[in-house]
Amino acid sequence: MNGSKKNTSIIAVVTLVVGLLAGGAVGAAVGSMNMDKDSDSTSNTSTSMTTSTEDGVTVGGAKMVKTKDIVDNAANASNVTTVVSLVKLADLVDTLKSDGPFTVFAPNNDAFAKLPAETVASLQEPANKAALANILTYHVVAGTYTSADLKVMAQKGETLTTVQGETLTPILEDNVVKLQDASGNKVTIQTTDVISSNGVTHVIESVLMPKA
Repeated sequence: MNGSKKNTSIIAVVTLVVGLLAGGAVGAAVGSMNMDKDSDSTSNTSTSMTTSTEDGVTVGGAKMVKTKDIVDNAANASNVTTVVSLVKLADLVDTLKSDGPFTVFAPNNDAFAKLPAETVASLQEPANKAALANILTYHVVAGTYTSADLKVMAQKGETLTTVQGETLTPILEDNVVKLQDASGNKVTIQTTDVISSNGVTHVIESVLMPKA
């Protein structure tokens, strides 16, 4: 990946996804971890789903705190239930609860409403576990990349290499950071900089589409 924050924890993640590139049902049900952080943002933020408190932010009715890991912070948020369930189906919970750090681009529940219902349903079948993991790991990058980091990368024309192996490209449109996936889709970041004990989550409004 371009950038200087590559972490050796990618080894543990890559181990989990060896052989997970079989199967192609693109359109993953990665539901999402729609969380937010009380910090500077270069993208649009959902004020209806996120409120600030003195010791954390509340997302989907649940407080997000820095002492919890990415999975535990997402588990109680009502607007990210799909991704939580899919991470469990793909056996990625232990990975995302490990030391990391990780940057997770988490589609919210509404992102999956845009996909064909049959696609989401098919990815939950045991036979398509590899395809599900392939898409989920396309939303994870080793290292911690805040919205400020993403803006600098966009200005420099740098890319991120995901755990799945393909790249994501931060871009700037009207001074707002978006992500361009391997399929050429531009995805809006809804909520930035949700800090957990093992990384950062950015909530996105659409599912990122890998080519593989």
